[in-house]
Parts: sequence; C-alpha cells; structure tokens
Amino acid sequence: MTDRGKITLIYSSVAVISAIILAFTIFLGSRVPEQEQPVYSDVGAEKAETFFPIQADLTGVNQAGEQVKLSDLKGKVWIVAEFFAVCPHCAVRNGQELKSIYDEFKDHPDFQVVCISVDPTTDTPERLVDYSEALGADPSNWWFMSHPDEKETHEYLEKELRFFGIRERTDPMDAEANGRFAHDMGIMLVDREWNVIGKWPLADARSEEGRKQDPQLYEKLKQQLYDRVEAELEKNETPGI
Repeated sequence: MTDRGKITLIYSSVAVISAIILAFTIFLGSRVPEQEQPVYSDVGAEKAETFFPIQADLTGVNQAGEQVKLSDLKGKVWIVAEFFAVCPHCAVRNGQELKSIYDEFKDHPDFQVVCISVDPTTDTPERLVDYSEALGADPSNWWFMSHPDEKETHEYLEKELRFFGIRERTDPMDAEANGRFAHDMGIMLVDREWNVIGKWPLADARSEEGRKQDPQLYEKLKQQLYDRVEAELEKNETPGI
C-alpha cells in the first residue's frame, strides 16, 4: 500500500464532528477583544477592521526540512490551521478543505498556507512529508510546520494566534479513537501586515450537526472566506501580477 493509501485509510473511518466550536462561531470584530479567546462577529462585513496583530514570531521546520519562521510571510496573505499528522480528524475535516483553498489560490505568488503541528514530538519529518504529499502540498507555498517544543507551540497557538485551547485526551480509548489532542479546527486568515483578520470553522459548519443548525452556513462561510482571501490578495499586489 502506498503512503497516500495508508493516510487515506487512516482518515477514512472518521465519524461525525461535534458542534462545540460552532457554538462560538466565527466572526470579525472591529477591535481586539479583552477576553482570552477572541469573539468574532459579522465575518462577511465589507468594511471589517483588523481583528488583531500578530506580535511574536514562531520558528520551526517544514516538510522539506527547511528552517522557516512565520515572519518570513510578512507581505503575503496566508491562512493558518492547527493539525497533527496522526489526528484521525485533520485530513477528513480540514485537509481537503485546506486543499480546496490551496488549489484555488496557489498560483498567486503572494498566497501561502501554513499548518502548525500541535504534536511536534510525534510529527517527525517523515510524517510531515507523507502528510503533505498526500494533499499535494508544495513546500514553497504550503508549509507543514513543526516547532520542537510542544509547550511553546501550544502557548503560541493559544496566546498569540488565539486558537481555542489545546487539550490532551487522557482516556486511552478516547485518544485511540480521536487522537492525542483535541484542538481548534478553525481556519484563520492573516493579511500582508501580519494581522489576523478572521477565523472560519468550515469543518464544523460542514458537519452533520452544523448543517442541521443551518443548511446554508457552510456555503456562506466558505464563500466569505474565498472572497476575503481574494480581496486581500488584490491589495498592494505585486506589479505585473
């Protein structure tokens, strides 16, 4: 069996998602909120202001074994999501979603996708390679990034990028079925000036429970995200592009 086949087999048995994150929804605010977790509102607003700036950097290694840092992406428009290579949900819930976005915008020189591992101990370079190849990710514009220190990684994701808290599952059966970590499946968008300008829980909106709550929510949010990426790419676009 090929590596792609193994990964597909691992993720093909994943079941229905919880709508817990969906309850918090995604929204864009007009200022930086004071609470620990951001509160979003009106994600599709045409005149939405910057949500919050990224102030600290994160370094790591991508699937090509290259030393990279998020500050390398200043001047680009990029989306960022959490993942870990043995997560039973990441590929099914977010992998194909990210690939669709990537395929839509990958030819633009100022677009980038970043997936940051929440399990750097387990996510060896070999696993990052297998995972990225299964999704057709080119290391030049789609990083599967691993920072060596797990605690520092989690603190950065939670405090700097403001993803929801990462929780380690302690029940062995739960961990076997759902992976070692429960983590945010939202997709964040970062503009050229290193500001997080929105977060979209497309996986949760696409779930059975999400569609029960609002059958049109997934399509609406997906279109809003694509429109916002396109709008940001058009700003200060490189001459000749």
